[in-house]
Amino acid sequence: MLVQLKVNGKAVAADVPPNTLLVQVLREHLKLTGTHVGCDTAQCGACTVIKDGRAVKSCNLLAAQADGSEVTTIEGLAARDGTLHPMQAAFKECHGLQCGFCTTGMVMSAVDLCTHHPKASATEIRELLEGNLCRCTGYQNIVKAVQQGQAAMAGQ
Repeated sequence: MLVQLKVNGKAVAADVPPNTLLVQVLREHLKLTGTHVGCDTAQCGACTVIKDGRAVKSCNLLAAQADGSEVTTIEGLAARDGTLHPMQAAFKECHGLQCGFCTTGMVMSAVDLCTHHPKASATEIRELLEGNLCRCTGYQNIVKAVQQGQAAMAGQ
């Protein structure tokens, strides 16, 4: 089946079997490998992207279900000139990562969180990031990064 999407602002199409997952289209067909596959069961959040303005786990969504949607991946967050998105910059500045495997999904979830909950407290940030797992950090720097990114996004 032909799946048509707008990914990172660009119209794309992929001819895929009906059981193809969105994460497979992104990684294998479009070569956007910043979206990671961690658990294949939508538990870890490494595959999180923004679809039609909301964070979704792309390992748990058929490409057909996303047909006609607008999808933003980690590769689409930075400005065209390479300037990092405020949340990416905050994760870098606050050292909100260690190995980096969860980071792309964590950043995408944090962008969604701050878009829909712009005044979330540290406690609320922890609760709202519950679907994203990090095996390396104690989450302290992730929460700091989200708070800093939240302030920067509010100031845009």
